[in-house]
Amino acid sequence: MIPRLGVNIDHVATIRQARKTVEPDPSAAALIAENAGADGITVHLREDRRHINDRDVKLLRKTIKSRLNLEMSINPLIVKIACQIKPDQATLVPEKRQEITTEGGLDIIAQEKKIKNIVNKLKLKGIWVSLFVEADRGQLKAAKRVNADAIELHTGTYANAKTETSINRQLDRLLKAAKLAKSLDLHVYAGHGLNYQNTAKLLKKIPEIEELNIGHSIVSRAVLNGMDEAVRTMKVLIQAI
Repeated sequence: MIPRLGVNIDHVATIRQARKTVEPDPSAAALIAENAGADGITVHLREDRRHINDRDVKLLRKTIKSRLNLEMSINPLIVKIACQIKPDQATLVPEKRQEITTEGGLDIIAQEKKIKNIVNKLKLKGIWVSLFVEADRGQLKAAKRVNADAIELHTGTYANAKTETSINRQLDRLLKAAKLAKSLDLHVYAGHGLNYQNTAKLLKKIPEIEELNIGHSIVSRAVLNGMDEAVRTMKVLIQAI
C-alpha cells in the first residue's frame, strides 16, 4: 500500500501574513498541490489565526477536490467551526500560543472525557477523526477508548535525531506504536518534521503508515522550485518505497 500524501499549506499563509496582504493565496497553492498529486490538503486553524484563517478554510472546503484535513485544538469555538465547515477529517492537536509549531502529541489521558465528547461530536457531523499523539502505549490505548478513527504519530523526535543510533531508536519506537495502533484497529498516519531526506527511511521501516502529512519541507522547496515540482518530487519519493 502506498501511503497518501497530505500537503500542509499553513506556511503559504505564513508568507501572506508577513505582509498582511492577500498573496500568496493558500487556496491557489492547494489546487496546484492537488494537480501535482497531493491526496489531501491539511491546514491548522489556530486559535490566534497566525496563518490560516476562517475564510481560508471555507474557501478550501468549497474548492479542493481531495480530502480536507483540519488540524485543530479542542477549544470549543474551534470545534464549533469544524462542525459547521465539516472537513473530511479533523486532526486534534495540542496547541500553545507561544509555540512556533506543535511541540508534541495530545495528552488524551489527562482529558479523556473532554476529548471523547469532542470526537463524538465531530463524528456525528460525518467527520473522520484523527488524534496527533506520541508513540506512547498509554496514549494509543486512550485514543481507542475515545473512539478515534486514526492516530497520527508525532515524528518530530525522529526528524530531529542526529546520530544513526538515535535515529534507529526512534524508528523502533514508532514501529512498536504503529503495530499497537493497528492491533487496536486504529488507522496509522505520521507527520511533523518529515522532509525529502528522512521520509523514505521512515516508510521502509514502518509499512503500517497509511498517510503522511508534510508541510514546511514542501512549502520551503516550493519557494525555490514551485509547488508543482515540490509535490511531484515528494510523491515520487513515497511511491518508490
